[in-house]
Amino acid sequence: MLALEPLFSNRRAMVEEYISHLLLEETIPTHLKEAMRYSLLAGGKRLRPVLCLSSAQLFGGEEEDILPFACAIEMVHTYSLIHDDLPCMDDDDLRRGRPSNHKAFGEATALLAGDGLLTEAFALMTQTKRKPALVLHAIAVFAKAAGAHGMVGGQEVDLSFVGKTQVSLDAVKTMHAMKTGAILEASCTTGAILADADTESLAAIAQYGRELGIAFQIVDDILDETADPAVLGKPVHSDRDKNKATYPALVGLDTSRRLAKEHADRAKKALLSFDAGADFLRALATFTVERVS
Repeated sequence: MLALEPLFSNRRAMVEEYISHLLLEETIPTHLKEAMRYSLLAGGKRLRPVLCLSSAQLFGGEEEDILPFACAIEMVHTYSLIHDDLPCMDDDDLRRGRPSNHKAFGEATALLAGDGLLTEAFALMTQTKRKPALVLHAIAVFAKAAGAHGMVGGQEVDLSFVGKTQVSLDAVKTMHAMKTGAILEASCTTGAILADADTESLAAIAQYGRELGIAFQIVDDILDETADPAVLGKPVHSDRDKNKATYPALVGLDTSRRLAKEHADRAKKALLSFDAGADFLRALATFTVERVS
């Protein structure tokens, strides 16, 4: 990963620069605008837009053309974090080392900030400088991943598991594939779609994203048990305190680490048909299981 760090940093910087100019219109009420930008500009890995840009680049897409779509993905991710932190959901007071949106702006404005980011994201996607048919295809794929079939549905399933003592590993895997994996997979596939990748290549990049998403969520579960809160940017042990169904709770930390590596290896295996141009995506799979936040 160290050899490819400059490329990750460059793509992350592209995302940061682009989103810094978003949501500045005077027609947005000031308090709402501040709440939306508070969370959108709070930093983070920007993994999802970087995946979108990297997938597009693999198939010959120009990063500048894909940037609006990639940043829109980050807006959707940010909305999901704002809503996840609300008292009616995960009830977390900290996010990325500072007060959660509802702690800084109140629950009602936080709810609306999430709604605003979600809606504005799809408007931004339409500004992507690719053929309209490709943009429409990518929007349709991403909308399904973000909605009831994916992230939103996964969040509902997650809530339904709280407090249950009999939840199978397969059920948790399915829930995580919806709640976290669907957006990560779609970040990869939409980049490929926008670059007009062929059907076989789309299947391969989707498999990569699917396996990466599982590995990412397993590591998230592990970090909630083991990470330094100052590094993680939010409280630890929150899953355990809420009696949530997680990989460590079901199979322990050692098996969870093994499973995370297995899925990361499967992600890299999905890219075997690609040349060195896919090395960055392979490195991201390794980074996913080695990260500390």
